[in-house]
Formats: sequence, C-alpha cells, structure tokens
Amino acid sequence: MTPRPARPWHVPFLLTILWLHTRAEGEVSRPWLTDAQLMAQVTIRGWVRFLRDDKGMLGFIVRDGVRVHALYVHPRAQGMGIGRQLLRDAMEDSPRLELWTLQSNHMARAFYLAQGFRETVHTAGEGNDEGLPDVQLVWQKEGAA
Repeated sequence: MTPRPARPWHVPFLLTILWLHTRAEGEVSRPWLTDAQLMAQVTIRGWVRFLRDDKGMLGFIVRDGVRVHALYVHPRAQGMGIGRQLLRDAMEDSPRLELWTLQSNHMARAFYLAQGFRETVHTAGEGNDEGLPDVQLVWQKEGAA
C-alpha cells in the first residue's frame, strides 16, 4: 500500500475517520459543517494523503510542507502500522516535520516519540482552539540543517 493524494470525493470518508475520533470522544465542539469545509479546503490544496484497502479508507495525514495538521487511523486499522506508514511517507518527502498535540494525549506523544520526534515546546494552551495544554513535537532528518 502506498499513500495516495485525496480528492474532493474522498472528503466524506476522511470525515468519517475524523469523527470516529473527535466526535465519539467529545473532543470537538465545532459544528460538523465547519469540519466538512475545512476538510474540503485542505483536500483541494493537496495537503491530504490516505491509505485504503478493499474495505475502505484506513487512515489519512494532513500536511502542509513541514507542518503536520492531523493524522488519524480508522479504529478497525489501528495497530496495523497505518499511522507509521503515513508518517514515513511524509518523512521521505520532507527533511523536517513539526506538529502539535495535547499534553494529555499520551498515546499520540508516545507514538511520535517512537518515530523519532522530540518535544520542543510546552504551552498552557494559549495557541489552540481547545485552550488546553499542548506540546510541539519536531522531527528532523539526520544530517538536515
């Protein structure tokens, strides 16, 4: 499986995966239409790559240059290396990646640290929509300045 660029007709499938995480866990309070508009925008900009199998979409990554905005894996595909594969694809395309996650998201932090990221900045949540403490993680290809 090779990550492929998402197209506008993939947006409903991308939203399904996003909402399985954010809506089910009560993380997001913004209207569903806002999510749909944002997903359509980043897809049209070419920032979204995804993996799928014969049963459907497995996961996706949203990346603008060095900035990873989102990485989600369908619950049925977790533990299969999908997130790692999406991230490796981004690492092959960029000498540096950076992202933010909530400090309380211990699973995400452990995942990114295991992929070679390091924590660089901790905040009290001043710069995120939720107003919750977050952490910036950065990965840099060996030998890249």
